Amino acid sequence: MKLATLRNGHRDGQLVITNRAVTAYASAADIAPTLQHALDNWSALEAALGDRAAAVEAGTVATTALDPTQLAAPLPRAYEWIDGSAYINHIVLVRKARGAEPPPSLATDPLVYQGGSGVLLGPTDDIVLRDSDWGLDFESELCVIVDDTPCATSRENALGHVRLLTLCNDVSLRNLIPPELKKGFGFLVSKPATAFAPVAITPDELGPAWRDGRIHLRLSSVLNGERVGHVDAGPEMHFSFADLIAHITTSRSLTAGTIVGSGTVSNADPERGISCLAERRMREIIATGSPSTPFMKVGDRIEIEMVDDHGVTVFGRIAQTVVGG
Repeated sequence: MKLATLRNGHRDGQLVITNRAVTAYASAADIAPTLQHALDNWSALEAALGDRAAAVEAGTVATTALDPTQLAAPLPRAYEWIDGSAYINHIVLVRKARGAEPPPSLATDPLVYQGGSGVLLGPTDDIVLRDSDWGLDFESELCVIVDDTPCATSRENALGHVRLLTLCNDVSLRNLIPPELKKGFGFLVSKPATAFAPVAITPDELGPAWRDGRIHLRLSSVLNGERVGHVDAGPEMHFSFADLIAHITTSRSLTAGTIVGSGTVSNADPERGISCLAERRMREIIATGSPSTPFMKVGDRIEIEMVDDHGVTVFGRIAQTVVGG
């Protein structure tokens, strides 16, 4: 099933269920008022939500045409947003771009950071750029949303806690990252609010494309009408979501509604394009000695989407415009 949150004047919105094409929806508020409520009570509510989803697809329940601008993020606020960096190619390129060596444990120990989760953006919300010198970049990523996940969850048991999958644009302010990291205390100011796809889906929606803790489909990024990336999300995801969840729960439990990100989806083959501008700039530095691609500016538009093997959108489309602050 495909779940979304309709803006209704309340902070956490109203839970709705969309059809597979993400073009129409029916309310699920009588089952669960919000997505967080559904996640808190998943075992009791999953069957009823699934029945409603089947009715939406069959056309046996009244539906409303979906307007993506009326949607918030599936979780407009989350208890936790923890982002990994599962694609080693991205780590290597971006570290080079800021003159830093990859960590010695690059291939054995996932990188993660904890981001702000009190304000999460909807799929068409503007990206506010307050200073053009900050180096605004998009980052096209995959995410899972888990249920209550115990401390020390094993890799073998981790995927049993994945309830939903979605996409995000984990916006970065590249020029603010190096001075923050020099303080030795991690990201914060350089990582503004993250935007999420229109819907979050149950893993069964993907069929065989969801396997080994990875989504084996291509992720498309379109910048100002030009497709700049069409990358394979599966084969080069070095750390699966099972690996990430097991790592994160080494010393802590996770609460239902925690979002875990994959980091920027990245392929070694430059013909597949990019999921962030920093990678293109790094390749330009390698080729010519300096970057020629500018970071995003006011008026730019980024669209992020994944379609299945039949050309049907999986999560709907993130479509954001950069505006001045």
